[in-house]
Amino acid sequence: MRDGIHPKYHDVEARCACGATWKTRSTKNELHLEICSNCHPFFTGRQKLIDTEGRVERFTKKFGVQTSESRRQAAKAARTVKKPVPAR
Repeated sequence: MRDGIHPKYHDVEARCACGATWKTRSTKNELHLEICSNCHPFFTGRQKLIDTEGRVERFTKKFGVQTSESRRQAAKAARTVKKPVPAR
């Protein structure tokens, strides 16, 4: 490593707007955040889907509520059903 080309690395306390604080290291002297994992809707489970045109309902009506397990079971059932033999 060459001397004099790397920035100083400080021990800092990061502060979020919600009031959460934690210790970390940074090249900046202070860290002030607007949102963190304690207050972000995705991580807290408060995230809501905003659907003004009914796209989600249309999708679930068209495809139904499918899970990977239900798709596997449907595919397995389709494979086990025997095709009828055509009459001569």
